[in-house]
Amino acid sequence: MPEKYFLQSRWKPEGNKLYYYGLRNKENLFRNSVKITSEQKRIISSLPGELSEKEVSVLKNLLGKQVVTENELRKIPKSLAEARFCKNCCANDFIIPGIEFDENGLCPMCQTAKDTENLKSVVPVIKQIPHSEKSRFDVALFYTGGKDSTFLLYYLAKVKKLRVLALTWEIPFISESAKQSIENAKRIFSNVEFISRKICDEDLRKIYKKLYELSKNTCACPSLAYIIFYPELVANRVPYFMAGNEPVQMLGLYYNHMSPKFVYSLSENKALSAIINFGRILTLKPPLKNGQFQTLMTMGQLSRKNSAVMDFFGYSNPLVSNIVKAINEVPELIPPFKKAIRISSRSGNIPAFVHLDFDEICGGKYDWKNVKTTLTEECGWVPPSSDKKALHTSCKIERCKDHSQFLRFYNCESKMIPFSALEISLASRNKLNSREEIIYEMENFLGFSLDELPECSVMCDYIKE
Repeated sequence: MPEKYFLQSRWKPEGNKLYYYGLRNKENLFRNSVKITSEQKRIISSLPGELSEKEVSVLKNLLGKQVVTENELRKIPKSLAEARFCKNCCANDFIIPGIEFDENGLCPMCQTAKDTENLKSVVPVIKQIPHSEKSRFDVALFYTGGKDSTFLLYYLAKVKKLRVLALTWEIPFISESAKQSIENAKRIFSNVEFISRKICDEDLRKIYKKLYELSKNTCACPSLAYIIFYPELVANRVPYFMAGNEPVQMLGLYYNHMSPKFVYSLSENKALSAIINFGRILTLKPPLKNGQFQTLMTMGQLSRKNSAVMDFFGYSNPLVSNIVKAINEVPELIPPFKKAIRISSRSGNIPAFVHLDFDEICGGKYDWKNVKTTLTEECGWVPPSSDKKALHTSCKIERCKDHSQFLRFYNCESKMIPFSALEISLASRNKLNSREEIIYEMENFLGFSLDELPECSVMCDYIKE
């Protein structure tokens, strides 16, 4: 009886290629596409089915990999209970469908742990922030009241005793614990100036409705905060600003195919810096200091609808692209932002986008349990209602974002691996929490479910008002 052939799970024809929706083993980590001929595409479109000898010959280079028999067809689990887990961490083929495992049962993140241990940040990592003589502030940060931004606020203001400008975008979905944490921080930190901004509901709904149409969620942080607050940073001549990202968030960009390796060391590329600064001098602009190029790249990406330069440097990603399209639903937001970019670029008063290595400033590892104790005692930080929640703690719709990213990737509708799936797996790989704690968080606090989440009504009700 002739064999029946199938297109292997997670492979999908797109144009003249087959694209793989998953995370592949080390040797193929970023080889997610295979070119196919028009004849191969025609045959593949007829699958599942029996193939003639001639058709088998045409598909020869794809057999056993992209085109398989029924017994070789990979099954995608429908729950954590059915999932295959990495032998070393909590990565599994439910939260990251299409993830591969090597002969030792290790996932790609564990296979490449040594290769990525120096990938700290896509913006320059600095150790010290000097006292500014040109501004009332030494540094600014985007402050949400969550654990990571509160830890950064604590370190900058209380440990380093810097003059900090804390910028909070008041979203309609901020958690009650984050609200209380912000109010407590305002009372405790005397060397911090707090600025809060809220976009009017009419404009915000226009943005959110478009973003929901494109991404199936309304999460625009921190991109919209950059647009709101960049003019403030420029007007106050703030020399540095930070976003408060923990290590696994930065590393997740690499595994999501959004930031190639060289981007993590871009600030150390002296030849590239010399070329860029030579061009600026020719156009009568001051040369850029460390972190200022990254600022202009980040802000420029948000101020344009398309950018070949961003694509070339690996900064462009579908998440940001959709946010930019949504922001343009309220075009009046863009001119003041563009003006601030022009003024800062011409004057050289560009706030440098930099990062602190959380592991290093914690003495080796950004340990959540120790950090939580410090924040509660020193900052008046209010934890979420469950003390087992370790990832995102400041937003009511974070789980909804996880859910929409998960569903779209699961159904091969988006190439973006859910951010939380990567972050929770990396946290597990780096032993930031026990295996039991990580799995408990996957099951109870993240949006890895094929069923609709009741929390999504909060997000949908807002955009429908």
